[in-house]
Amino acid sequence: MNLSMLRAKIHRATVTGADLSYEGSVSVCPDLIKASGFLINERVDIYNCNNGARFSTYVIKGKKGEICLNGAAARHVQKGDLVIICSYCGLDFEAAKKHEPTVVFVDEKNRVSAKRKEDRKNNK
Repeated sequence: MNLSMLRAKIHRATVTGADLSYEGSVSVCPDLIKASGFLINERVDIYNCNNGARFSTYVIKGKKGEICLNGAAARHVQKGDLVIICSYCGLDFEAAKKHEPTVVFVDEKNRVSAKRKEDRKNNK
């Protein structure tokens, strides 16, 4: 059995832009890419805290402090919206029980304010 598990997330980042004319993706601040462990071109799910939209796209390197939704994804956000950006991984059952995703918290300027591994206490 293979389970889909949260691998990493950036929690409540502020959208800095929405560019309909770009071909697609989410531009993510290099500091947040590093802190989360996201890979360039990795698929991510994005959850908009302001309007409830949920959609998938892929990561590209942005500018410092940037979270910009590009292409069709730009229709799901407005500048200033708060979003959660998540990546997932497939793990077998035993590995999934021990897995701890990376969680990156940010301030209003998309600077890392805290980083931690999710607690496994609820899985025991």
